[in-house]
Amino acid sequence: MIRKVLHSKIHQAVVTEARPDYQGSLTIDANLLEQTGIRPNDAILVANCETGSRFETYVFRGEPGSGIIGINGAAAHLASPGDRVIIIHWAHMSEEEAQQHHPRVLLMNPDNTVGESMTYDPCPA
Repeated sequence: MIRKVLHSKIHQAVVTEARPDYQGSLTIDANLLEQTGIRPNDAILVANCETGSRFETYVFRGEPGSGIIGINGAAAHLASPGDRVIIIHWAHMSEEEAQQHHPRVLLMNPDNTVGESMTYDPCPA
């Protein structure tokens, strides 16, 4: 059986821009992508901590060190600069892979620097 499990998460990042006129996606600072293992074009789920809205989109690579969390396209109507969001990245894994996987989690500071980097323990079978 293949399961959809948490691969990685960027917790409480702050939206720096919302551009409804731009092609759809979420632009994320390349340094954050590297730290989590999220890749450009990967599918993600975004939860807005201010409004409760959730949407699925894909990743664009942002300038390294920029701190950018830019919501683009139609999704830009679901968040505003200053909103805190949780970016959730899933992976499909076999039972064996899921039992060995340690999801990477970044707990963000208000300036989109990493406050803490951690991993979650895998779930037992």
